[in-house]
Amino acid sequence: MAHLTVTAKGQVTLRRELLAHLGIAPGQKIEVTALPDGRIEVRAARPAGSIDGFIGMLAGRTKKVATIREIQEAAGAGWADRK
Repeated sequence: MAHLTVTAKGQVTLRRELLAHLGIAPGQKIEVTALPDGRIEVRAARPAGSIDGFIGMLAGRTKKVATIREIQEAAGAGWADRK
């Protein structure tokens, strides 16, 4: 169990090994859910949007053009069989 310290501003810094366990890299977001018994649940945030919206960018249905990085991130997120 890791012990964390709360700052005067009410902030907590998660240790590197905890972030690695969650698969979180710098700049990524996390989701925190307050549970009824005074606990919280922390997990990596899921990508926003839908596969249809992303495919729309690839198909030229929007003015935005998907970057190589966005294509790589979508492929890495494993969006197969998701709506």
